[in-house]
Amino acid sequence: MITHSSYAVEPWALRETRLNPDVLPQSESVFSLSNGHVGWRGNLDEGEPHGLPGSYLNGVHEVHPLPYAESGYGYPGSGETVINVTNGKLIRLLVNDEPFDLRYGRLHSHERTLDLRAGLLHRTCEWTSPAGCRIRVRSTRLVSFTQRSIAAVRYEVEPLDRGTRVVVQSELVANEQLPVSSGDPRAAAALDSSLEPEEDFASGMRLRLVHRTRGSGLRVAAAADHRVTGPARTRSAAESGADVSRLTVTSELAPGQTLRLEKLVAYGWSGVRSLPAVRDQVDAALAGAADTGWEGLVGQQRAFLDDFWARADVEVDGDAQIQQAVRFALFHVLQAGARAEQRAIPAKGLTGSGYDGHSFWDTESFVLPLLTFTSPCAVAEALRWRQSTLPAARERAGQLGLRGAAFPWRTIDGAECSAYWPAGTAAFHINADVADAVVRYVAATGDEEFERTAGVELLVETARLWMSLGHHDRHGTFHLDGVTGPDEYSAVADDNVYTNVMAQQNLRAAADVVWRHPDAAAALGADDEESAGWRDAAAAMAMPYDEKLGVHEQAAGFTGHQVWDFAGTRPEQYPLLLHFPYFDLYRKQVVKQADLVLAMYKRGDAFTAEQKARNFAYYEPLTVRDSSLSACCQAVMAAEVGHLDLAYDYVGEAALMDLEDLENNTRDGLHIASLAGTWMALVAGFGGMRHAADGVLDFAPVLPEKLTRLAFTVQVLGRRLRVEVCGSSVTYTLVAGEPLEVRHAGRPLTVDVTAPVTRPVVQPVRHPAPDQPAGRRPVRRS
Repeated sequence: MITHSSYAVEPWALRETRLNPDVLPQSESVFSLSNGHVGWRGNLDEGEPHGLPGSYLNGVHEVHPLPYAESGYGYPGSGETVINVTNGKLIRLLVNDEPFDLRYGRLHSHERTLDLRAGLLHRTCEWTSPAGCRIRVRSTRLVSFTQRSIAAVRYEVEPLDRGTRVVVQSELVANEQLPVSSGDPRAAAALDSSLEPEEDFASGMRLRLVHRTRGSGLRVAAAADHRVTGPARTRSAAESGADVSRLTVTSELAPGQTLRLEKLVAYGWSGVRSLPAVRDQVDAALAGAADTGWEGLVGQQRAFLDDFWARADVEVDGDAQIQQAVRFALFHVLQAGARAEQRAIPAKGLTGSGYDGHSFWDTESFVLPLLTFTSPCAVAEALRWRQSTLPAARERAGQLGLRGAAFPWRTIDGAECSAYWPAGTAAFHINADVADAVVRYVAATGDEEFERTAGVELLVETARLWMSLGHHDRHGTFHLDGVTGPDEYSAVADDNVYTNVMAQQNLRAAADVVWRHPDAAAALGADDEESAGWRDAAAAMAMPYDEKLGVHEQAAGFTGHQVWDFAGTRPEQYPLLLHFPYFDLYRKQVVKQADLVLAMYKRGDAFTAEQKARNFAYYEPLTVRDSSLSACCQAVMAAEVGHLDLAYDYVGEAALMDLEDLENNTRDGLHIASLAGTWMALVAGFGGMRHAADGVLDFAPVLPEKLTRLAFTVQVLGRRLRVEVCGSSVTYTLVAGEPLEVRHAGRPLTVDVTAPVTRPVVQPVRHPAPDQPAGRRPVRRS
């Protein structure tokens, strides 16, 4: 999309200068607004035309049966799918009795701008009706970061050439008609009319609807209040029905006169509270927003984002497209998690219904690292949500004959929703990914209270799973058999290296917290004897290695498999999962997403520099990147082993995953993990940032030739550190806080607020450029 002529490249905005019906669903995703609790897709104010209507509340879902041709023990019986809740952004317009519909009449201009600094979506258009009346429409939309339940719209109509009668209908609408499901497994299940009406209300300027989901039994309320400004002959009336509550405003406007409608919308939901309680919840939220007013909400939004950008901005000189893309990415990742508050962060955030609104390992492995160093409070909330789902995870582990907790592969409220067990149940690495997020958060923040109250339980229960899942062989080596790693084109394998090294870290971290917090551990029945077993298993963890090739195997026996016929695979046959049976993929050397390469990034201490270079060269020609999670990992490791131009190419792919719709499914929502991966590729790739096992930040920055400067800020241990790489030197500046110990290229240095510290860039050892699978080379940026 960003390469489309109607999309401008700007450092602080995404601007669409004319309406393009052919990419309308994609634009609805990229122009989405959210705060992690409420999400509004970037649909046109009038509701039509649209690609996918979307109003979401984090956690609101419907349950449905999971059908199986052949059932089996331990298969999940039901699934969960995010639903489109009551649409509060609808504002319909009639001009002299003709609907304002951009498919009719003449559209002279249409511009939408997502302002990344202000957190606002602006729209301006001029249109002539079929009867010849020309008008200008302006709107501004926000979803509040500071008032969690609130979204708002300001809508203005102005006739340009003659006196005009206008009618504005501001609505709350439930059970909107949705498009038919595409059949793509990455899209959502089709669920129609999930909301049963419980109450409707309209009086004065106030509207309200309360519904309940048919299967999951969740109560959802939406309420709206309005402020109308117009000439003397402006009237309003309210009406309500089961699924529609409407305020109708009529006015006679002379040229140059404006009718303005300010609409405040409050959302609330609960699985346990009564109808009066949920009704009062949204009414109270609405009262607070009305007291703040439109201008107050706009001011709060800007202040919130000013603070965020001061601690999170990434500056890139030499590539304006990447500069825009990384800020777009940071903004949307913030939107996904800022106010989630003990709810999951879905793979699509609240920008669409893709993947049924489920949360995966993406959150802990890609999204939380970014938030840890920019918005750590959001990370604590996300991990406390994981802790709240431990009862379901323990029950699942017991069902599988295991101890501890088995976190679900995909879920909304904590129950396993994957109907395909080789890519779901067998992907136990999610346990280690949760543990990794706990370890990183505590090391980066020093939050001992969180570690004691949540971290101990998460680490102990995940460690117990590995001990019951794995075994020591007769030589004492510890194995994890029959697991699926990050690469979903290889399943149910023995000793997947990623799973093993991450489980190893999990076991050691659990043993450490038992020692640091014996009382909290004792409450869980964990003691020194159990933790000693964890340390023994970690020390004996298997690491499959092919001595002949001199590389680690992705899993035991992987390098002995037949190599996929890349030369015989046509471009239109990617992604392979939509054109070939999994049985064929599982038996070949073909990698959907970085697996062992990701292990080398996450657990760099487990590999030597020489092993990293050889492993990267071996797996690069096998990795087809049919997953949006791959390019950012490849960028990081390509930079570390000296392939700077290739790393730059992968940065571009991660950054533009949605802005160029590279996987042809941005219509279903944004790829939040790939957006977070843009930060990872720049900060961990070219910034060389690693969080070492001792908790110290280590930097080894280096830039590709085209980028002349990279600067970023991270939050660590209550300090704010700015890193600026310019050509052959890097400068570390402590913006705030006590002196900080870091490492530059492995050597310690201390930074304090009195003066920046500059060091020379250490160039990596260069290696011959690796190949990629035929037809799968990333687009060259260099």
